[in-house]
Amino acid sequence: MSDNVPCSNRKFHFISGLPRSGSTLLSGILLQNPRFHAGMTSPVGALCSAVLGQVSAGSEFGPVVSKDKRRALMRGLFDAYYADVEREIVFDTNRAWCARLPMVFDLFPDAKVIACVRNVAWIMDSFERMVRANPYEHTRMFGALGARGTVYSRVEMLGQHDQAVGSAWTALREAFYGEHARSLLLVDYDLLTRAPAKVMSLVYDFLGEPQFAHDFDRVEYAAEEFDQQLGLPGLHTLKAQVRHTARKTILPPDLFDKYGQMSFWNAAAGSAANVITAQPVTPSA
Repeated sequence: MSDNVPCSNRKFHFISGLPRSGSTLLSGILLQNPRFHAGMTSPVGALCSAVLGQVSAGSEFGPVVSKDKRRALMRGLFDAYYADVEREIVFDTNRAWCARLPMVFDLFPDAKVIACVRNVAWIMDSFERMVRANPYEHTRMFGALGARGTVYSRVEMLGQHDQAVGSAWTALREAFYGEHARSLLLVDYDLLTRAPAKVMSLVYDFLGEPQFAHDFDRVEYAAEEFDQQLGLPGLHTLKAQVRHTARKTILPPDLFDKYGQMSFWNAAAGSAANVITAQPVTPSA
């Protein structure tokens, strides 16, 4: 691999959690550390699912591919995809990882998972703002509905168990109360934007890595082609400065109240997960 880090020496961690909750921001911050590689959602999770589907019970090849071979295939996907990455620690991002922690920790027993969270009402508000900022685009995010529905139909769709917000929320809830919760850290978006230095210090402690002096006034990340394909330009573009901006929600009050009650991580009873969270934020007057 020339000057690249050998696969056997590379360490993997994972970024997961809820959409519109700071995973791109967190990746942009982590990228400032020359030892770290991070980015938006990678295809590794989807590749793992696709390969497992071809070698699991009921498939043509299921009977001839042993568990050990399946495990080797999964590990090989990580090593192959990141073969050209020269940094020694890789953070792979996928909201589905929270639902696959048994596999994650079997492959990487020392891995840590950082799950980005946010009041779900503000997540819905964020998606709705993106739609309204692009009135001449029928975004693929909502399938056949595009932008032709209403805020009620769009938010309802996002919250379904197999859609962007609903699937990530149920996966996170499974991980939060699961047997691997001690290796899970929930990072609240609002607190990350209000106090990035303090939050990142705690993130480094969780990872067991030496502290690094980040520049929170010069955080950069963009994925313009990916966002254009979705019909939501700017979805993964970061502003240079990490800061919190208070705003009034554009959701109807009944929708905001409904989804504002879904932050189960604010009551940590029954979970061994680590949580960095702020007090719940209410709509501005």
